[in-house]
Formats: sequence, structure tokens, C-alpha cells
Amino acid sequence: MQNAGRATRTRYIILCFIFLATIFNYVDRATLSVAAPFMSKELGFDASQMGWAFSAFGWAYVIMQIPGGWLLDKAGARLVYGLSLLIWSLITMMQGYIYLFSAPLLALLILRFLMGGVEAPAFPANSRLSVQWFPERERAFVTSVYSTAQYVSLALFTPIMTWIVQGWSWHYIFYYIGAVGVALGLLWLWYLRDPLSHRHVNQAEIDYIAAGGGIPDLTPMQKPLRQQWPQIKALLSHRMMIGVYIGQFCLTSITWFFLTWFPTYLYQARGMTILKVGLVAAIPAIAGFIGGILGGLFSDYLLRKGYSLTLARKLPIMAGMIVSSVIMLANVTQSDVIVVLVMSVAFFAKGFGNIGWCVLSDTSPKQLLGIAGGLFNFFGNIASIVTPLCIGWILSSTGKFDLAIIYVGAMGLIGAASYLIIVGPLERLHEQPMH
Repeated sequence: MQNAGRATRTRYIILCFIFLATIFNYVDRATLSVAAPFMSKELGFDASQMGWAFSAFGWAYVIMQIPGGWLLDKAGARLVYGLSLLIWSLITMMQGYIYLFSAPLLALLILRFLMGGVEAPAFPANSRLSVQWFPERERAFVTSVYSTAQYVSLALFTPIMTWIVQGWSWHYIFYYIGAVGVALGLLWLWYLRDPLSHRHVNQAEIDYIAAGGGIPDLTPMQKPLRQQWPQIKALLSHRMMIGVYIGQFCLTSITWFFLTWFPTYLYQARGMTILKVGLVAAIPAIAGFIGGILGGLFSDYLLRKGYSLTLARKLPIMAGMIVSSVIMLANVTQSDVIVVLVMSVAFFAKGFGNIGWCVLSDTSPKQLLGIAGGLFNFFGNIASIVTPLCIGWILSSTGKFDLAIIYVGAMGLIGAASYLIIVGPLERLHEQPMH
């Protein structure tokens, strides 16, 4: 640690690392969606088999949230996140070699399942790092930055991966994306440290973080997982947290519509060409990125102006989720331009309200940030299983997207209602069981 002088700003370099790691967290998930048509043709996978391959990630990702969160509290974010990034990147590379196996589908299912489990600690680690490195008045901005990584990965890396497929083959998507992730993981382990032990941080920055409500001296948890069940049960039964979990499920449902069915909607329901779909699908992602940044800045602005933590966090979340329901207007227009505009406004609004991880950082017990983040991500990412299956069922039953669009819009309204009626005032919970 540096000793004297003006406060260092190492926390912003840490934020850059978090942002890049989160980008590759999403890019690695998306590799299969880009490779799928070519992989299916070469290896003879049908649509049902690819559906199982897509879902394998989500099941493991949800299942491993609580164990991953406990491991994060036990060993700290630097080591757990760095090793996770390395391992999931290696697993990504291995997916390019499934054609060498006698049962390539089984190999793919196993690798996707493993990748989902290994990626589970990523977002709880982001939350823990934001508490260690940033004061409360900067935390919404930090949350919005790493949350916008999903939009950057969609808007930037999908065209890059498509270019790789066209220039070489589907195998090279996994090779190149995985190799970059491995390099980033090694760099992460070399540079990142906790604030108190980081060689580029001085005491003035530590004091600034601590004075603003950050916890730079956050220590690893010493209790085994079985001793944490009273706290876990308390989090599950606390009214505020129940409302937050419902809100995150609804917000994530909107995300997974855009991650899964949106291109199919443009192609089948709107009759766009594949080339046009590729270009159009990037527009809402860009709008979501802008909304994500502005939502975090707006929340931090309200906090700096002296408004309560409850108002500063809940207002952008509720406003964003309410406006996201505008997506239902897509059912009443025949204009492609208006549809793209409506979808972009909906994704912008969803991004604007996507500071649930900031709420989690502000309210979780200090020594249970990993487990609390795991629970939060567990309930949120149930949507990664429910939403694609629900929309698929609607399509198979009706042959139309109309009810699917209403379902997505309704998620925004339900999420806003949860924050209004159930969540109540935001406050940090204690480590001991709440009553």
C-alpha cells in the first residue's frame, strides 16, 4: 500500500477488470448461440437436442449460486473470481473439440453444465468487490457499469463471433473467445488484491472508501456452510429481501427474452431477413447499455443530493420496470421501425432500472455478501429457465408471439409492484438471524 499524498483511484482500475470479466461471462454464454446452426449441421443435432444444450448452463448456474456464494465468502473475490474466469474460459475452449468425442452431444451437455456451475460466483463476486472498493455514493454507477456488460457483449461480440464463423468455422469461436478469457484470468490473478493489501492503493483512498460506507477490510468468513443456514433462512423470510428477489426475477425475465427469443421474433413474427435481424438486434442492446449507465448515475445523483437510500435506489428501478412494459405496444403495430423503437425503449428502461445488485450490496449482511448474492442471483436466474420455456410453450400452443410479448411486459409491471408494495424501506441487515 502507498503511504501518503492525494487519494489514489485504483478502484476504477478494479472496475475495469470487473467490467471485462463480466463481458466474457456473457460472451462465453453466447458462443453456443452463434455456433449452434453450424454445429448442428456438422454433428447432426436436432432442435430438441440443442434446446437441452442451451438449458444445461442455466440449471447448473442456478443450482450453484448458494455454494458459489459461500465459497466466495470463504476464500474472497480475488481468488474465486480469478480461478472461475480461468476455468470457464478453458471449458469454453474445450467446446470447440466436442467433434472428437464419440458422443459429442453428451460432451457438449457436460461442458455447458460445468460452465454454468463455474460461472455461478461471478455476479456475487462483483457485488462483494463493489462493497470492498467503493463508497455507497458511487456504488450504483459501479453496478450499472458491470451490469451493462451484457449489452456490450450482445452488441459488440455477436458480430465478431459471426465474422469468425464465416472466416474459419464454428470451432474457432470457442478457441478464440476461450483463449482471451484465459489471458484475462491470469491478468486478474496477477493484479487484483483486496484494498488493504493492494500495492497501488494509499491510505487516503482506503479512508475515502470506508468513510463513504464501503468495507475495504471485509474479511473472509470462517464459519462452515452448515452454520450459515439460520442466516440463509432469515434472508429467505425477510419481507424486504423477498420483494427484491421477485423484482430481480421479473427484470431477468425481460433480459432473457432478448437473449433468447428476440432474434426469432424478428425473423418469424416480423419477417426480417437474417442479415437485418443481426443488425436490428444490436439496436436495443445499445439502448440498454445507455439506459444502464444513466440509471446508475441517476441513482448516485439522488444519493449525493441528500435523498434517502430507499428513494435513490427504488425510483430508477420502479421507473425503468414500468416503462419497460411499453414492449406490449409491439403487438398493435405493423411497422418494423416502430417495433424496433418500442423494443429499444423497453430495453433502455430495463437497463435504467437494472441496479438490483446495488440494492443487494446496500442491504446484505456484511459477512454474508457472497451467500446473499448467491440467493439473489438464484431467484433472478430462475428466469433463465422459466422464460425461454414459457415463451416456447406459448409459441407451440398459439403459433404467435402476442401472448409472449404480453408476458414480458407484465414482468415489468409485476417487478415494479413488488418494489412498491413488498420491499419497503431499504436498510442493511445484520448477520444474526432477523425476526
